[in-house]
Amino acid sequence: MKLEIGNSKLALEFLDSFREPWQKISAVALIAWLVFYFFFLLYALLDRSGFLFIDNANLVVHEAGHLLFSYLGQTLMIWGGTIFELFVPFALAVYFAWRRQPSATAFCAFFFFENFLYIATYMADARAQELPLVTVGDSDYVEHDWFYIFSHLGVLQHDLQIAAFVRALGWLGMLATVGWLVWRWKRSSTEN
Repeated sequence: MKLEIGNSKLALEFLDSFREPWQKISAVALIAWLVFYFFFLLYALLDRSGFLFIDNANLVVHEAGHLLFSYLGQTLMIWGGTIFELFVPFALAVYFAWRRQPSATAFCAFFFFENFLYIATYMADARAQELPLVTVGDSDYVEHDWFYIFSHLGVLQHDLQIAAFVRALGWLGMLATVGWLVWRWKRSSTEN
């Protein structure tokens, strides 16, 4: 039975592509990816600054999100940085899943969850506001996103606990992504 969404042929083709088999992963490629993820996770585990080298790219995407959402009002502009920072790797992971490319899907999903570490560092700074802030707007008007968000949600006093939970989700997500890649490899090696 085919799922129909508004008789749209494009939507049906998009959904059908998710039923296609995944591309196979060679053992050499899997080992190379596992080495990469091992060293990245080790680097992240040993880091004490809360800002990894990949976060330079995340910061650019975050700031672009503020600009993109700025037309939708103050609240969405503030949230827009984090929303876009998460949306970009998520959308790329969905695209590569649609293309049935497991290594690329895992890479994008892994860095989707890595963003949680960076976001948690920013969240944990909501009350202290010690981190240097970056803006693409007027440098005289720089606002700490998570101070604003947590204050408006009435949870500012829980910034450290929320940040710890988000950081844990990031670690679990990264590890689960690596586990999924290994599972995908095992599954593809048993499929004909």
